[in-house]
Amino acid sequence: MSKNIAIFLALSALLGFFNANAEIVNTNVERTLDLTSQLVKTTTRISAEDAAGKAIAEYVFFVAEPSLAYIAVKDSADKNVQVRKNDEQSFTFTFPKASAKQTFVVETVSSKGILPHPEEIRQNDKQFVRYIGNLHLYSKYKTNAQKATVKLSSSNILSHTQVKPYSVSANKITLGSYENVEALSQEPLVIHYENSSPFVTVNTLERTLEISHWGNIAVQEAIQMTHTGAKLKGSFSRYDFQKEGRSGQSALKSYKTYLPASASGVYYRDTNGNISTSNMNSGRDFIELELRPRFPLFGGWKTQYTLGYNVPSYEYMFSDGNKYQLKMHLIDHIYDNMAIDEATIKIILPEGCSDIKLSPPYSVSRLPNELVHTYLDTTGRPVISFTKSNLVESHISDFTLYYSFSKISLLQEPLLVSGFIYIIFVITIVFLRLDFSITSHSHKD
Repeated sequence: MSKNIAIFLALSALLGFFNANAEIVNTNVERTLDLTSQLVKTTTRISAEDAAGKAIAEYVFFVAEPSLAYIAVKDSADKNVQVRKNDEQSFTFTFPKASAKQTFVVETVSSKGILPHPEEIRQNDKQFVRYIGNLHLYSKYKTNAQKATVKLSSSNILSHTQVKPYSVSANKITLGSYENVEALSQEPLVIHYENSSPFVTVNTLERTLEISHWGNIAVQEAIQMTHTGAKLKGSFSRYDFQKEGRSGQSALKSYKTYLPASASGVYYRDTNGNISTSNMNSGRDFIELELRPRFPLFGGWKTQYTLGYNVPSYEYMFSDGNKYQLKMHLIDHIYDNMAIDEATIKIILPEGCSDIKLSPPYSVSRLPNELVHTYLDTTGRPVISFTKSNLVESHISDFTLYYSFSKISLLQEPLLVSGFIYIIFVITIVFLRLDFSITSHSHKD
């Protein structure tokens, strides 16, 4: 609770940077909060107008929830609205067309907004969580009318904020409509309910793409994940887990990840070696890979593994003479409603590449370029690396990498192999013709 209050106070301080005499009014606000998983997914439809009839070109939007991972805005014509980040909780929207009335939809995803409560449970206990947010849209502008719909993963609701009017139907809570809500209204929304979804966080993801101009791209992902839900209290009983269906309801037993439809040579191993408990089903657009860890993952437990496969390069690479373009996903789907704390992406290019330029789909932190030496390399292969934190499934987008590569360089490896074989033959011929005997032969008459 104190963390959210601190965020609200910080947001209030932001008003010093904006015009206090803004005449924009939110005529209607409709919010939908999806709390069915470990992520807080919010969809907010806002209708705004300027009281003086002036055209609205920009709109200041505040995010009151912690750990915002993703934000996107579209106008009434379903066109993307430009989003400029002012700081961690403040954004400015610039509309494609200024108008006295604007209607737009804001989608946000936060990764740390739902916490287990209690923090520890026994193996057969249900997992309960608590969400703390704001009852009203925390806005710089006054709101004439607003309504919120909260979707939960269960109808087992222990408690929730009760500000009339409100209604509860199964796993849905409807709050409002509330009239004439003042700007910067801060009234907590607290919901305590059952959520048995596995709260799994990828602590680190190391994704390596090794590019070959001989027709192949090798993809490898080293993943370390933790169950960040309610921690397991007491010892684990394998017997109870297999006997009772309700045992370990919030534990991660298996999950599905998706690979490109052209993926081949798939391997899945952990520190002990290959993991055979996995199923792969090929579809038209993707390959569904069901992964089952060696042991069920309970709250506070960790696991790590490596997943790799090959894809044909012609699906992701384009060339024009010596100019090349690589276009691939920055991250891929690991599991439903995934949350990644830190991702490191490494792109290993063929030896001899130059004029390298990276175009990411969103801001990333570039790391210094490196050189890596593999077989038949002389000067080394350039490695482009970058990191990104707090990622969710909405971040699955393509990056583009531009570089130059002379096709003559493709002859380097065949020539090195041919030269090596030639030298071996020469050494062998010389060796066979040499006489290493100690005694000399003499002829008698």
